[in-house]
Amino acid sequence: MPLTEARPLLVVNCGQLLTLHGPRRLRAGREMAEVGLIRHGALLIRDRMVAMVGPGDRVGRSPDARRAVRLDARGKVVLPGFVDSHTHALFAAPRVEDYVARISGASYSHIARAGGGIRASASRVRSTSERVLTERLRNVARLFLEYGTTTAEVKSGYGLDLVQEMKMLRAIRAAAEGAACELVPTLLVHEIPARYRNKRARFLQLVRQKLIPQAVREGLAEFFDVFCDRGYFSLAETKELLGAAAGAGLKLKLHAEQLARTGAARMAAGLNAVSVDHLDHLSEADIRWLRGTRTIATLLPGSVLHLGSADYPPARRLVDGGVPVALATNFNPGSSPTLNMQVILSLACSQMRMTPAEAVTAATIHGAYAVGRGDQAGSLEVGKQADLAIMDVEDYREIPYFFGMNHCTTVIKKGRVVYRRGLG
Repeated sequence: MPLTEARPLLVVNCGQLLTLHGPRRLRAGREMAEVGLIRHGALLIRDRMVAMVGPGDRVGRSPDARRAVRLDARGKVVLPGFVDSHTHALFAAPRVEDYVARISGASYSHIARAGGGIRASASRVRSTSERVLTERLRNVARLFLEYGTTTAEVKSGYGLDLVQEMKMLRAIRAAAEGAACELVPTLLVHEIPARYRNKRARFLQLVRQKLIPQAVREGLAEFFDVFCDRGYFSLAETKELLGAAAGAGLKLKLHAEQLARTGAARMAAGLNAVSVDHLDHLSEADIRWLRGTRTIATLLPGSVLHLGSADYPPARRLVDGGVPVALATNFNPGSSPTLNMQVILSLACSQMRMTPAEAVTAATIHGAYAVGRGDQAGSLEVGKQADLAIMDVEDYREIPYFFGMNHCTTVIKKGRVVYRRGLG
């Protein structure tokens, strides 16, 4: 029986259905452990939206359920599609040279000074056409789906100058058109270009007066981000750029406290940033201060693993301290070449001592809030987008337990089956 948007879709026989039902706001403290689990559940989808969710026998009695196309979850785990709220998924080539150098003992900073790192990626973007970048990101968007991610933020930042940054943003927009995985664009100011090394103020002026206005004018970005850290942008420079972006109507994110503690997280939260990301070097005072804000702490343990660092973000203390936590892959060619959110859940649990329930919350509803879509995605509740994944496990805790594996067999985005293992 063909599936069309005109007919409802009924997902039945969900051994564990994780709805993430809860308050229509960020969850904090013990709320992060509430995943809204329904055993032997079912989900009715109509017009791309969740129309009914609950125990299978009750949902099955709905008049719409009787005429719906049925999808049997076969007793497996069904949960909201992951929302990957921090990625650098658009890049021209991997940085294997950096990886090998790091194995041999080179530091992140040494690799950057030797011509690797962000500038190496920028050089490759410069020599790659917009068409090729677009096609590359389209392929990545398909891979996101295979691992259960239905929405992903994508940053620019490997362009460095105005022309190349705009090229990246246009490639993100082109790739997003028609992509089943929803892509959320962010304008990232990543590093000072080499030719502006001794003219930093001039570069900041170009970003404020040309790059930000043009990106906004063309509708190419929703968020604005800066790499505020040792050796990159200072607190004062970052505050200047964030102020310009906010004034232009962009929502704010920030790379903060990754390489060293700078005070960037507090500064950005004070500017009402949606999220502060990384936070590997966060103090107890920072955690107490963040608790009183609406800013999400987005943690990226994939980078810590890949860089061989011992400094995982203090997830346990953040959660216990009442700070809303999100998880993301930070998929990029230098420090986190993975787009598998299931691996990130494993790292969150085994290395950062989050519970599986907290990790699921961080990777779904809090990820959605971190990209401005908490009212649309991240949970399976009536009136929200029907974005979900079916995992080939019987208990959701097995997703992080069986680390490094891909458990995802089926993905539904806005009520449409967009991936089934073995069928593409």
